[in-house]
Amino acid sequence: MTLQLIRLEIRVTDAAPLFPPICLSVAPGQSATIMGRSGIGKSTLLDAIAGHLASAFCLTGQVRLNGRDILHLPPEARRIGLMFQDSMLFPHLSVGDNLAFGLARTVRGRGARRAAVEAALGQAGLEGMYDRDPASLSGGQKSRAALMRTLLAEPAALLLDEPFSKLDAALRQEMRSFTFRHIKARDIPALMVTHDPQDMEAAEGPGLVLEPATP
Repeated sequence: MTLQLIRLEIRVTDAAPLFPPICLSVAPGQSATIMGRSGIGKSTLLDAIAGHLASAFCLTGQVRLNGRDILHLPPEARRIGLMFQDSMLFPHLSVGDNLAFGLARTVRGRGARRAAVEAALGQAGLEGMYDRDPASLSGGQKSRAALMRTLLAEPAALLLDEPFSKLDAALRQEMRSFTFRHIKARDIPALMVTHDPQDMEAAEGPGLVLEPATP
């Protein structure tokens, strides 16, 4: 799967575009990075790709996934995974049940679903934590669990919104390595927005710095 942004432009009704049209291609297993000042529209761009753009915005251009324009599809049909600054684990579910929530529908049967979750926990270094309360996990453990929950849904592409910004320096490096390694292993394209140049360096993919559109 290749993710392509083709002359993608976002504006508020009749106002000027937030930034110049974006053209970017992200290959399978590759992690591209978009940077830019606060308020320029980085998170809004991810909302547009995922299908959650607020009605106040207008969108033009194309978002192609494996050659197919997905902008006309509802969010649930786009097969786009999302990872945010916060892990967003459900507090009323165990760690294992959080991951099971993300399982693709193709995994059927209680035994198969349990096995898939246990395997994902093992990959995340969370062996034996199926029944743990998410509140008992460290920041790094929560982030790893959240990424594995997203990947269990078998997304065709992944969007990362400042995914490491709330981690301390040591955990940040660990999570960068963990995240980009799993993206490569799944062979899916990923697009990350960040303020941190070290995130872009660790991603080792194409990068783009958003600037305000010229009036």
